[in-house]
Amino acid sequence: MNRKVLLLCQGAMIAAIYVVLTVFINAFGLANGAIQIRISEALCILPIFTPAAIPGLFVGCVISNIVTGCAIYDIVFGSLATLLGAIGTYYLRKTNFLFTLPPVISNGVIIPLVLRFAYGIPDAYWFLVVTVCAGEVISVCILGMILKAALWKERMFIFRDNQVNA
Repeated sequence: MNRKVLLLCQGAMIAAIYVVLTVFINAFGLANGAIQIRISEALCILPIFTPAAIPGLFVGCVISNIVTGCAIYDIVFGSLATLLGAIGTYYLRKTNFLFTLPPVISNGVIIPLVLRFAYGIPDAYWFLVVTVCAGEVISVCILGMILKAALWKERMFIFRDNQVNA
């Protein structure tokens, strides 16, 4: 199979799954806001399996932010936070746990600023950092690690592009 076609299909599939999960969790009011547990962020561990996850996550986040009615600053900077997190995850892919931290850090720094300036949320910046990071820890560090273990255990290596520590 042509590698470029494989990577394109993987990225598109990841983007589609990200959108579906975000729209689902948005029905419960948890995709956006000061307290958010965007379960689609669990997919941010996928760059450890394939570099196609990086653009897939970015495109999925852009589409999700548009579909869920986010402000333009959230569409741009929120999506860039996910992109930075995905890139960081890819570069830390050979670590046991550290690969989960880039999405937490990038969203924890950028999203509180978006919430303050795009939506006028009056909460203190550091409070928003704590709430966003808590949601990211739940999504990426907990749900993402469960996803990684499931993909690894079930030998779902259609994504596997790199050697990753089990």
